[in-house]
Amino acid sequence: MVVDAEIEGLAVGHWTDEDAKTGCTVIRFPPGTVASGEVRGGAPATREFALLDPTRMVSHVDAVVLTGGSAFGLRACDGVVDALRAEGAGFATSVGSVPIVIGMALFDLGRGAPDVWPDARAGAAALADASASPESGAVGAGTGATINKWRGPALVTPGGLGITTMVEDELTVTAIVAVNAAGGIDDGTAGAAVRDGVFRWKTPERFGESNTVIGVVVTNAALTKVECQLVAQGAHDGLARAVSPPHMRSDGDAFVAAATGATADIDVDHVRWLAVVAMEQAIRSGVGTLDAMESNPDTAS
Repeated sequence: MVVDAEIEGLAVGHWTDEDAKTGCTVIRFPPGTVASGEVRGGAPATREFALLDPTRMVSHVDAVVLTGGSAFGLRACDGVVDALRAEGAGFATSVGSVPIVIGMALFDLGRGAPDVWPDARAGAAALADASASPESGAVGAGTGATINKWRGPALVTPGGLGITTMVEDELTVTAIVAVNAAGGIDDGTAGAAVRDGVFRWKTPERFGESNTVIGVVVTNAALTKVECQLVAQGAHDGLARAVSPPHMRSDGDAFVAAATGATADIDVDHVRWLAVVAMEQAIRSGVGTLDAMESNPDTAS
């Protein structure tokens, strides 16, 4: 069941530049949150993603940054790291705490300004904005997002940032996603169009530089790092249910799954299933809340 429920200690904040059509979103976790993740797209732009591997030493993650600006926008993570360190948050070392902040970026350069992207100040501002009741739509990392680029510039439409929370008994799963896909939102007809010969593949001129779906699934369940990776895989399954075609070479599709541990004795398959559905719904809701196609689709890059 889709509900408006909170995971205790989870907060989401945005920094938005409406003129440059870019922004970033920070997801802050309560202390002790375990996380892992998975990349399936062919063109990822990430920071610290390797430590999410279940074989790596660090298990707890303090925050995730979703950002526009491609690789340039990953510098937004610096502002989050600095602000969290000032609070004393992070992985304890002999010389002080080291905040564990994962970054994922999408390509929105040229939507409003090709040389403007989120920086450290933007990341710090998004962290300061974090709350239990964040906005969705054309905000944060979803500000300059677009979809349907595989069909050519004339059919490009706005993407956005979607948030969906699902609850079954004591289990809560929240999906937060910035939708900037090469593919389009599939209403169930995409496969039929290919099967019936209605749609034929034609690679657009600027197809390979302007995509990526990035996001986070958070649950109140107590999961291991391996189990979090399984949940991240479920998030990718949700993407594949909502976007057609998914996980293309020009997409940097990446998801982090995080478990706050507040509720024990939850079957990981139960969490993964809710992650599939929550991510599918978050992708559809984030795009569906936006206006129709912009007046000049050729500006969508």
